[in-house]
Amino acid sequence: MKTIILMRHAKSSWKETDLADHERPLNKRGEKDAPRMGKLLRDHNLVPQVILSSTAVRCSQTAEAVADKIDYKNEVIYSPTLYLAEPQTYLDALQGLSDDVDCVLVVGHNPGLEGLVQILSGKVEPLPTAAIALIQMPIRSWQALDIQVEGKLVNLWQPKH
Repeated sequence: MKTIILMRHAKSSWKETDLADHERPLNKRGEKDAPRMGKLLRDHNLVPQVILSSTAVRCSQTAEAVADKIDYKNEVIYSPTLYLAEPQTYLDALQGLSDDVDCVLVVGHNPGLEGLVQILSGKVEPLPTAAIALIQMPIRSWQALDIQVEGKLVNLWQPKH
């Protein structure tokens, strides 16, 4: 059994209109929500062995805030291919994980993450900013992860709850 934690980046700022989308940071709400969701993961004993993140500033800030709250000891792995990625790109990244990894956190973007939740669990669920979907997959090897394997959406947390 493999555990996938999908997290949409926390709320980002649109204040600086001259910033490229990739460079947009978290806003005040995002700066509060990201660590709060990290604490939620810690409280549920969900500490991943690997954190994969888009290179977008809002994702990296989210990933680092969560990593800090869960006392994550490894480096966050930043992948430029996860920036505004389609579901298949996320699947490709997950398939590349070592089978020693049982739990992974992926921090990314919509609509790709919502599509990935649907592909992996068969459930259509909205992922607002800083939302977390916990999915368990009935596989032993990450290479076995594909659109034919249906997992179980165990929980969905939103920061406003």
